[in-house]
Amino acid sequence: MKAIFYGLRNNHVYLVLITLVCGTVVLWAWEKTPFLTTILPPQDHVMRLSPDDKIKEQQVSVGENILEQSEKGVDIAVVNATNTSSSAVEEGNTNLTTVLDKEHEISPSTKEVSDVEQVSKQKNSSKQGEKKNLVAPSSSVRTDSSVRGEDNNNLMSHVEKQACSYAKGKWVTDDSRPLYSGFGCKQWLSSMWSCRLTQRQDFQYEKLRWQPKDCKMEDFTGSKFLSRMKDKTLAFVGDSLGRQQFQSVMCMVTGGEQRTDVLNVGEEYGLVKGRGAIRPGGWAYRFPNTNTTVLYYWSASLCDLVPLDITNLSTDVAMHLDRPPAFLRHYLHKFDVLVLNTGHHWNRGKLNANRWVMYVGGVPNTDRKIAGIPGARNLTVHSIIKWVNSQLLRYPGLKAFYRSISPRHFFNGDWDTGGTCENTSANAAGMEVLQEESSDDLAARAVKGTSVKLLDITALSQLRDEGHISRYSIKATPGAQDCLHWCLPGVPDTWNEILFAQL
Repeated sequence: MKAIFYGLRNNHVYLVLITLVCGTVVLWAWEKTPFLTTILPPQDHVMRLSPDDKIKEQQVSVGENILEQSEKGVDIAVVNATNTSSSAVEEGNTNLTTVLDKEHEISPSTKEVSDVEQVSKQKNSSKQGEKKNLVAPSSSVRTDSSVRGEDNNNLMSHVEKQACSYAKGKWVTDDSRPLYSGFGCKQWLSSMWSCRLTQRQDFQYEKLRWQPKDCKMEDFTGSKFLSRMKDKTLAFVGDSLGRQQFQSVMCMVTGGEQRTDVLNVGEEYGLVKGRGAIRPGGWAYRFPNTNTTVLYYWSASLCDLVPLDITNLSTDVAMHLDRPPAFLRHYLHKFDVLVLNTGHHWNRGKLNANRWVMYVGGVPNTDRKIAGIPGARNLTVHSIIKWVNSQLLRYPGLKAFYRSISPRHFFNGDWDTGGTCENTSANAAGMEVLQEESSDDLAARAVKGTSVKLLDITALSQLRDEGHISRYSIKATPGAQDCLHWCLPGVPDTWNEILFAQL
């Protein structure tokens, strides 16, 4: 009997061991066999995301990070739209997860299991590796991808807008022009440039508006200009064409109307008429309602001019080609927008008449390459732009522009040799500009690689030979024709519209 009892006890132990082994096998198979998962749901199915949901969650998160990194500082509106859309995707994940889980429970595919294993391996790799090797998006991530696609379209639209070339386009007739009356604006406009006050009879040139090829140029209004330039100063520094642009701005902002509230603040910038002078060195006016100041300073060469003997009125003047005008050095910190130009005073006749002597490095120039007019002008333009660009680091709020040269239209001679520009038709030289490069190669090369922007007006102005003063004057006296300066209202108004658009 005792032997039988021990035999039974040993059998019982064997049965227990066999049962434990079988149970272990079943549990192991339950966890590892896809077939059993279609019958028995995971133990914590309700409490945790399925593997595919983890993929979706990781992909949405990575997608947001990629968008944030690629679009940061480019277009805040695009980023905000992306974040909003991504949040909507994440909010919809709960309902979509249930549907996807049911699909997996009914018919899981071998590819889906492989994808899950692949993502599991990726968890142990670097974050950069995860971004590059994530599996193809599931439905929820496709929604995110579509959102990203829409945002990319918006981003491309933004880039295209920023890349608009205002120098390409065509002149079109606009019966709502001009922006001010040539009979008015006597407060700001020199009578010699107001062709309405002359014997000229054709004024179709006032009806033309510049239409850029790849974008719509914002309409100019005085109220928008003053609002945009609130508490700011716009300074034009250059020759008489710069003065025309300055007078054009004053007429455009006021609509040519008399303004008794506008203040003359020239004394703040040393712009006062000296004893024996025909006119002051420039003008400065302030619109008190918005504290907006617009000024012009005459600097035909854009370099520093220093009399060699201040006691002698007929003294030579040192023309420091590599040094900015003293006016700019003294007052640049007060400017918010600066527009520079030079060009037509760079000829031997002007230099000799003004007794300008070229200096470089503080001493008379001895370099023959610089002694020629093209070399001297090239050095000066590059020097002034380089200097202004260096100052932009000190004054990050300053926007600086270099305006390309305004074209002359003398035919059959020059200013003093019988040159004329009597054409009155805007169609004589065509109406459209399609070239990619600026017609002012020196200006384009000088601003390249700097933060000084090119206000490119040369090619579009070249088409407008009918817009000059020509033979017309207030007294209609015969003599040399002015095929350099423009009738106002006229072409310089377009320069200011482009400047306004670029602000």
